[in-house]
Amino acid sequence: MDTRLGDVIDDFCVKCRRLTNHSVVSLLNGSAAKVRCRTCYSDHDYRNEQAPPSKKDLKKAALFNAVLSGVAPAAAEEAEAAEPKKAAKKPGKRAEA
Repeated sequence: MDTRLGDVIDDFCVKCRRLTNHSVVSLLNGSAAKVRCRTCYSDHDYRNEQAPPSKKDLKKAALFNAVLSGVAPAAAEEAEAAEPKKAAKKPGKRAEA
């Protein structure tokens, strides 16, 4: 489907903070580049009907990555230390027979 100037499409409005009807204001390569909310009349880039991530989610992701990067080197060291112990075990009775 080819989008034209003035067509009505759904998009997430940053000002209204909800999915509303928008009019296409400008096009780029045949798809909407800028749209105007038909509720509050604010112009913004076309967001493909996706809300931006909340600041809380971004902070949670950053904290998770910080914790994960702190834990990962310790886990790798433990895995390396555990491997020689497995090889040093004496074979069982079945292995000797």
